[in-house]
Amino acid sequence: MEKTIWYILLPLILLVQTSCREKTVQSSFPLEKIERERILKLADTYGKYPPRTITDSICARSAGGIHDFYSEGDYWWPDPDNPGGPYIRKDGLTNPDNFTVHREAMIRLGQISGALASAYKITGHTEYVAQLAPHLRAWFLDETTRMNPNLLYGQAISGRVTGRGIGIIDTIHLLEVAKAVMAIEDSDGISKTDIQGIKTWFSQYLKWITTHPYGIAERDNGNNHSVCWALQVAVFSELTGNTEQLNYVQNMYKTVLLEDQMDERGAFPLELERTKPYGYSLFTLDAMTAICQVASEHGENLFVYSTSNGKNISKGLSFLYPYVKDKKGWPYSKDVRYWDDWPVRHSSFLFGGLVFGDKAYLTLWESLDPEFDQPEIIRNMPIRFPLLWVK
Repeated sequence: MEKTIWYILLPLILLVQTSCREKTVQSSFPLEKIERERILKLADTYGKYPPRTITDSICARSAGGIHDFYSEGDYWWPDPDNPGGPYIRKDGLTNPDNFTVHREAMIRLGQISGALASAYKITGHTEYVAQLAPHLRAWFLDETTRMNPNLLYGQAISGRVTGRGIGIIDTIHLLEVAKAVMAIEDSDGISKTDIQGIKTWFSQYLKWITTHPYGIAERDNGNNHSVCWALQVAVFSELTGNTEQLNYVQNMYKTVLLEDQMDERGAFPLELERTKPYGYSLFTLDAMTAICQVASEHGENLFVYSTSNGKNISKGLSFLYPYVKDKKGWPYSKDVRYWDDWPVRHSSFLFGGLVFGDKAYLTLWESLDPEFDQPEIIRNMPIRFPLLWVK
């Protein structure tokens, strides 16, 4: 009987202890001070940029129209034994001749949105919102330049498919766009009508990725793709007020993502099997902690949740921490490419450091490079403006 009561009370005790540490560390950690100079410098640059959407660049290989996002599978190449035939896969080796312009335009939108919304959050100056508004209108509202709210033609493969569910991972670069909209929605720098129209677009896209066969396939894909599907659903649900889907992600995190993708050490075996195990492990940890960050502000604190066999996000952080601090000790294969470009400033150690009151994690996060220009690293770093994620 005493053991039963203890098992019931222990999670509550841990939750209270974690909550107290989080409030103490968050109140003392100078996140805004650390970010201020970087953010305002970027905002000054991006504030001068004109809008650019997917309608500015059309790929003749796309089966879609001018308003349809199009990308091609990164690791697919022409078959030297069958020129002109279906492409073949080379895991971890990005084909430089693939069409990436739409993805680059979306990354650009994410960077502009993150910087300008963060600058508004720091200063309260509506000029930053006014500079961001034209980009949001161009992407989501203007009938001549907007993107259709689906990803029917993402990560196509020449000679094989015109699009795949796996392409949904490309829209992780809309995460900080959605976060930016939440940060500016009460500002006088953008109309309520525009905000509602943007939310309607995200509601339509959220419905598509949660009901279309491509969305279901991505949800059930396994490895980092399922994690990134869940993170997108969480953030887009947060923006649009969809509590049903947010609750779904919370349950999926507990019963699927932790159970199927993390081992008892805190490692991600499905990523360790890849040709870029280091980069993909970092990518997955960032996405998992971001799910905890979002969902825990709208329900159960997932940071303190453990499976029956002891899997939890704290173990994930503990497992990777020594190899982020000094990757020379990495006991697995080196990434086939971009080994020298990792790590960068990973949000997982900021979010985890704040919640668990771990100053070592916060010190590590602050020491890492927040600015990087390698396209492969940018592609796998959708969280670059943490002020939008931390209340």
